[in-house]
Amino acid sequence: MPSPCDAQYAPAGDVGTALMVIDSRLRTVYGGKDGADPEQRRLIDQFTASLGRKEADDLVDGTCTLIYMFTQWLRMAYEKHDRDVIEYVVPGFVASMRMMPKSVRPEVVPTMTGLVVAAATGLSPNLWRKQYGDWTGDEMNALEATALLLAEHINRLTDDRDFATRVITQALAGADQD
Repeated sequence: MPSPCDAQYAPAGDVGTALMVIDSRLRTVYGGKDGADPEQRRLIDQFTASLGRKEADDLVDGTCTLIYMFTQWLRMAYEKHDRDVIEYVVPGFVASMRMMPKSVRPEVVPTMTGLVVAAATGLSPNLWRKQYGDWTGDEMNALEATALLLAEHINRLTDDRDFATRVITQALAGADQD
């Protein structure tokens, strides 16, 4: 019997904007000549602050869709080597989140870990989270950090700083053709 949190029941949200935000943050993390400048960061922050309630909800759903897609890619990659994605991704993910106390409050780390585990087991992160009530303000930075950390993990595995963004862009292009 399918779960009400099954990914097939989840709204995709605004995946394009969510990807733009994560890609911008990745470029900031990587720095160098391709790194986002302070002006770009200010524009992204200004853009997200200007969103209305529906647009903000769509961005949250889009970020959850990215988390799901990144986690599914990681699951398939680890399964090719007879490894479990939860065993190989979650401990490093939790350690990274705990090293970010200014951006990620310690009390939201278990929730973000739950999102990743939900996605790894085929559940929708946003539907899984919504069973516990409305999103909190403290969870918003952590949600972005979750998507960022998963994308960066993929990029490290593939030794390609644009791989995670490219795989989502290709999936979106394929969905548009269907």
